[in-house]
Amino acid sequence: MAFVKMTPKTEVPDSPDALFRDLPRRKIPDVLPHQKSMMQKYATDAINSKDVALQLPTGSGKTLVGLLIAEWRRRKFKEKVVYLCPNKQLVHQAVNQAEEKYGLSVVGFTGSKHDYDPRDVTKYKLAECIAITTYSSLFNTNPYFDDADIIIVDDAHAAENYVTELWSLHIDRFDSEHKTIHSALSTLLKSYLDPLSYTRLTGQWDNPTDKTWVDKLPTPLLLKLHDEICEILDAHTSGISLRFPWSLLRHNLHACHLYLSSSEILIRPLIAPTWTHNAFNDAKQRIYMSATLGEGGDLERLLGRRQIQRLPIPDGWNTQGVGRRFFLFPTLSLNATDSITLRRNLLKKSQRSLILVPSDPMKSEVIKDIEDHLSLTAFTAEDIEQSKATFVQTDNAVAVVANRYDGIDFPGDECRLLFIEGLPKVVNSQERFLMSRMGANTLFNERIQTRVLQAIGRCTRSLEDYSAVVVTGQELPDYLADPRRREYFHPELQAELEFGVEQSKRASIENFEENLDIFLENGKDWEAANQMIVDCRHHSTQREFPSILQLKQSVKHEVKYQTALWQQDYEEALSQAESILGLLTDRNLCGYRALWEYLAGSAAYLASQTRPEFKIKSQSHFTRAKGAAKDIPWLVRLSKHVQTPTLEQEQEDKKNSMTMLQVEKIESLLELLGTAHDRNFAERERQIIDGFEDSATFEEAHKLLGEHLGFDSGKIEISGSPDPWWQCGEQCIVFEDHANAQDTSSLSITKARQVASHPTWMREHVSSCKAESIEIMPVLLTPVMTVYPGALTHLSDVFVWKLSDFKVWVTEALSTVRGLRKSYVEPGDLAWRAEASGILQSQRLDFRSLCENLKKSPAKSILSEK
Repeated sequence: MAFVKMTPKTEVPDSPDALFRDLPRRKIPDVLPHQKSMMQKYATDAINSKDVALQLPTGSGKTLVGLLIAEWRRRKFKEKVVYLCPNKQLVHQAVNQAEEKYGLSVVGFTGSKHDYDPRDVTKYKLAECIAITTYSSLFNTNPYFDDADIIIVDDAHAAENYVTELWSLHIDRFDSEHKTIHSALSTLLKSYLDPLSYTRLTGQWDNPTDKTWVDKLPTPLLLKLHDEICEILDAHTSGISLRFPWSLLRHNLHACHLYLSSSEILIRPLIAPTWTHNAFNDAKQRIYMSATLGEGGDLERLLGRRQIQRLPIPDGWNTQGVGRRFFLFPTLSLNATDSITLRRNLLKKSQRSLILVPSDPMKSEVIKDIEDHLSLTAFTAEDIEQSKATFVQTDNAVAVVANRYDGIDFPGDECRLLFIEGLPKVVNSQERFLMSRMGANTLFNERIQTRVLQAIGRCTRSLEDYSAVVVTGQELPDYLADPRRREYFHPELQAELEFGVEQSKRASIENFEENLDIFLENGKDWEAANQMIVDCRHHSTQREFPSILQLKQSVKHEVKYQTALWQQDYEEALSQAESILGLLTDRNLCGYRALWEYLAGSAAYLASQTRPEFKIKSQSHFTRAKGAAKDIPWLVRLSKHVQTPTLEQEQEDKKNSMTMLQVEKIESLLELLGTAHDRNFAERERQIIDGFEDSATFEEAHKLLGEHLGFDSGKIEISGSPDPWWQCGEQCIVFEDHANAQDTSSLSITKARQVASHPTWMREHVSSCKAESIEIMPVLLTPVMTVYPGALTHLSDVFVWKLSDFKVWVTEALSTVRGLRKSYVEPGDLAWRAEASGILQSQRLDFRSLCENLKKSPAKSILSEK
């Protein structure tokens, strides 16, 4: 055979940008000035940094910058380079851009490593080409790419989902493989949970707000149950996929947290211990690329790095936004049925549309609606995974993609119409716990904003792009339409959102359609509208998120805390936690400070197992955690694990804790009903008010009222069952609705026996009331004031709520909740919680006060024999 010709050695320029002009197959003449500036900055200032982040906004060509840096290092230093993308579709997209647009020779690695082409593997191993692959190819228990010199992380803002999964044990209640484990752990935890939490964990309690419920096992309790948890997981994870994350957590459970929700049990550390993953940690350099890096240390938290050198956006690039977006908010003026009708009508107007949805069931629902009502070709993420060419070459097409809010780009004429059917602000139980239970919202401001920006920018990738963005669902319209949140966005986006909200508030289906026609035509009529946006932009300024500097200063100590905890160096972990507490002084961070008081107490508690003198320090930090954020009921319960409170303190804590649980539930309901408009909330009020006027709907209205006031409200329609019951913590009121009686009638012996038996029925049939600690009050809601002879004998422990008094109370209660809604912004707002708690207690609408008032009306004192 003929000898293979060896490639001659060539001089490599001093900066990656100069290399581009030597690539003969490139389709563009040169890099842009801002790309050149970034690459030169990297070559002079960051070439030897262990961790470096490049901030390159949407439309600035960050893929070219990343690939050129990769190719430059490969040639100059003979280094093996791995370029990571979030998913397979983006791997294929990056490979296509490198080969077809930039003239670079790269190799994409997707699928099973056993199917990798040996020739491609050899090219990578000999540093003859860049390997482009997914995060999951690197972040697994047996990574194929375990020897990279340089790791480039594209879309670094999306990395957390993929990186942390390596150290996350998700035990899904609905997964057939996980059911046995979930059941075994639930049984173990039952005696340590309050009855309501246990019923939520096991799916025995059906309430619309329960989908947001989340709890956490306190560290002292996790340590107490450590061996039993390990035994359960050792026995049941063998042979299923959970064995991989469990193998990494098995000997580090002390450094993790166990979260509970209505859908799963999650075990994971606070921060991913990436320093233990050699394939990632041993690289000479890790380069992170993102449109938004944030200034509060969020990237470091997401990736478990103590310090990342940042190369900011080149001067002048961020003076205006990318392309033009026209926002439509159908839910501001249309009901759910009309919103779906509008979606169908708008889809007919665009050659290609993209619909982003948060779940596979919703994807299936949307595709079915399209197939039933429209003559469009539907594509899914799987259809465009290898290439989007078929989609962009098909007219009258719509791509419906679930759980992919970033990375999939459709610039120019590829797609002019984007639907976002809902964007979850939180993606795992830890985030939900820290935001909704600990009030640490400030920590996630940048992260949530990044997710939103990525979602709305899928079809605007350059200055000349334009796309309509139709925002539906609940959380995202609330987030984008709220002027208090908008002020943290770029002025261009603020103006686009304000314009979109104003056009949507009173729009009909026909108005929305007409406005979209004008926008897509992009003619003179749109010029006038566009000028309104430009004028609005000139009067908008972008505010910085609160407490950013303190969050930035604390992050290196947070990573050191997790490192020390992982190494079982509890004294060092405590020292780092106390360093963090010295930095977190802003009032906006009181929830986050409370968290770190708790984590400091946890580290001291762990240290006290071998050094008893740390027990006092543990108690001190746990007590301060409770004081740092008084409106967090979870921290009140925590104190029981470390010291016995006085009777007076216990009673006060119980009252405040119950009220805060009530406030949390009101919070969840307000979030469920939405805050961008009043329609859903007003409809709920109407159902309650009108329902009480008709005996056929009275009980349902009674149940809804309980939910509206933040109580756990239930009703079971079987023979002998009571009417609705309200529960909060360990107190429960079970009602007998005698509302259809005439005030001149009398209560029968049968009805008296019935209401008196309700507590027994509740303990037998309702899981949350089985515990002896639950106090159950039977209450007769009635207009009658007399009973038949012999009936009073059965009413010894029954209380009466006169129907006329009840209706007055209902009016006051509804008015109070409506007032609370006016100042509500988002879950976890501790200032709002404190205000709400104070108002409920002052109006005696908290559950404890309600019970006290009812106890003043025992049936034997109120009712008399006929």
